[in-house]
Amino acid sequence: MNLSLRVVGKRRDGYHLVDTVMVPVGLYDELEITRPRSGRRIRVMCDDPLVPSGKRNLAHQAASLLLGDAGIRKPVRIQIRKRIPVGAGLGGGSSDAAATLLGVNRLFRLGLSRQKMLTLAVSLGADAPFFVCGHLARARGIGDKLEPLPSMARFWIVILYPGFPVSTRWVYRNLSFKLTKGIENTNINLSRSGRRGLLRLLVNDLEAVVFRRYPRIAFLKERLIQEGAAGALMSGSGSSVFGIFFSAKVAREAFLRLRKEDGIQAYLVRSLN
Repeated sequence: MNLSLRVVGKRRDGYHLVDTVMVPVGLYDELEITRPRSGRRIRVMCDDPLVPSGKRNLAHQAASLLLGDAGIRKPVRIQIRKRIPVGAGLGGGSSDAAATLLGVNRLFRLGLSRQKMLTLAVSLGADAPFFVCGHLARARGIGDKLEPLPSMARFWIVILYPGFPVSTRWVYRNLSFKLTKGIENTNINLSRSGRRGLLRLLVNDLEAVVFRRYPRIAFLKERLIQEGAAGALMSGSGSSVFGIFFSAKVAREAFLRLRKEDGIQAYLVRSLN
């Protein structure tokens, strides 16, 4: 989940450069990776019909990349139990790809280093290296340049998914690009800056693009504030928004009310260290 997302430039190949702080949270898909005796080389299945099962699936691409790099032709079966909404800006596909890299490495006892897997993850998506890393980090470049950050006090999060996805490609294509300021403090230390420092991070340059076309998402962000969130933000390119709570009681009460909103999926989770 993005605690902040600033767009700070654009490469000649069209990729946007970002400066973002990302934190892992307790909302995750479940992957079961096995070695069948026979069958196609890589088979991916998912309980969500919106998720592609073939070569377009990032878990499939991750397995193909890792097995190809290791010269392994044995079959692999990947079963995904989807919990992260599709197109929500929460890195569901990227986290599945990262989990596949880690899982296949363990299953075949390849002994690849974390750095090697980070290098492979770059080609799978901007968020994939973060999920291989697996802890609070600042990401720059196209998301591939990671700077681990010190652990911070955990907090509660209510995530609202409006029931529809938003295309990341569409968002960046419609971004009226202008050079924006990066996060001013290049030595971010959330463990020292505390709650105020955390809340100061809550900026997302993509919100303006998404909110113009999808006012429902802006409405849900405002509802989180109304229900007591200390701060709220759209995650990534949307469509989900999240509210930060420092009280478990307030977070749970807000979650119970907000999950009754028409057409939304609500999740109550904690930040992870």
